[in-house]
Amino acid sequence: MHSGIVIWAEITREEYLHTVVFELSSKACELSKKLDNCEVMALLLVKPNMIDKYKEAFCVSGFDKIYYVESELFEKYRADIYYRAAIEAVKKINPEIMFIGATNQGRDIAPRISSALHTGLTADCTALDIVDGKLAATRPTFGGQLMATILSKTTPQMATVRPKVFKPATSDIAKNTEFIKLDVDLSDINSAIEILEFKKRLNSELNEIDSAEIIVAGGRGMQSKEGFDLLKKLADKLGGVVGASRVAVEMGLASKECQIGQTGKTVTPKLYIACGISGALQHTVGMENSTKIIAINKDKNAPIFEISDYGYVGDAFEVIPQLLEIL
Repeated sequence: MHSGIVIWAEITREEYLHTVVFELSSKACELSKKLDNCEVMALLLVKPNMIDKYKEAFCVSGFDKIYYVESELFEKYRADIYYRAAIEAVKKINPEIMFIGATNQGRDIAPRISSALHTGLTADCTALDIVDGKLAATRPTFGGQLMATILSKTTPQMATVRPKVFKPATSDIAKNTEFIKLDVDLSDINSAIEILEFKKRLNSELNEIDSAEIIVAGGRGMQSKEGFDLLKKLADKLGGVVGASRVAVEMGLASKECQIGQTGKTVTPKLYIACGISGALQHTVGMENSTKIIAINKDKNAPIFEISDYGYVGDAFEVIPQLLEIL
């Protein structure tokens, strides 16, 4: 019988647990209350003698059980090896629901697992709930014009969620977490692939926007490179970074790494200033969980004002210079 919620516990190349694991565990603890307080679990693929490094983090993050597989083959992420281990482990755990972070690794392994288990997968979810005992996974569709809530007819019910969509618990959720080692035979894996080296793409814009506490974002209304230069001045003055809507990126006003929204980054800064952004769903799903949102737009009926804490109806090219003078 299927039971419980299991989370894919991704380890980064720097050998840390990815932050999305704790974001998902917080949400899973919330959802478990709607499933008769079912167990919240994690699946971890780890190198030998490394499990102790992660125990404390798991024990204060709401996990009832941690299932782990040890192997020297987990030195670097390889889809053929991880896929094989994950399938065997999930079959033994037999969860009702499985959550995976929509990271590069998660987006690679999740469809492989769902395909092998002949189960459905809802990708890039922005909301999760339990309706009539089933997982209700919500994601944007039709180019971000609508939100679709999807119920899976198969088990385990699987969903991937981008980092920063949910927030980790504000305080420790301490449990007497049980650690269970699973034996998975990987001896017969003969791969034609050998990974020689990882080279990390060092892009300051990409790295900054992920962790920025202040983001000044521009859309179609900023019109030109000069408009984005103005945003950069405001961002620098506030100690923040510049973001952009998809339209602005397509217009060549900003790089793809700055894009925020359904087809870009999901961000949760303390302050988000939206300049010349109409507020289409495709964009707002990537920033609506910001702590404070300020919108500047000439159109008083722009949808961005509906989710903003403060709004200014006016031309950003007039408002921003005034802000800079005040600052």
